[in-house]
Amino acid sequence: MLEVGTKAPDFTLNDKDGNPVSLRDFAGKRVVLYFYPKDNTPGCTRQACAFAGAYEAFKSLDAVVIGVSKDSVASHQKFAEKYGLPFVLLSDPERQAIEAYGVWQEKKNYGKVSMGVVRSTFVIGPDRVIEKVMPKVKPDTNAAEILAYLKG
Repeated sequence: MLEVGTKAPDFTLNDKDGNPVSLRDFAGKRVVLYFYPKDNTPGCTRQACAFAGAYEAFKSLDAVVIGVSKDSVASHQKFAEKYGLPFVLLSDPERQAIEAYGVWQEKKNYGKVSMGVVRSTFVIGPDRVIEKVMPKVKPDTNAAEILAYLKG
């Protein structure tokens, strides 16, 4: 997993509408980049809804929120519509950003070992340098913790 002080790798992925979005599109802004396992699962839904609920607060701090998972563009579109998610959701089926940020890892679930996305959040500064890394975040508190960090 990438560490604080590392230059954030650029990527270009499709959003829920099929439009290409690159990290460099947000130059000069702080970016809250969060990786999550799967649309419409209980934890991921709670996490996304928490970011949606705090969306105006993030905007007031001039921070962009971007969620990334392996789900398809169509899945993201349904997920965003169902829960009214106002922020950018990016589809990464080839794991371009997921692997670049080191969040594709071995996971254990009920004793079974498999590879998957570890729920993680990165705060990237206006200079594209990672200023905060939160691995294995809790879906219910992640948005509030990031907001508190951004407020200083």
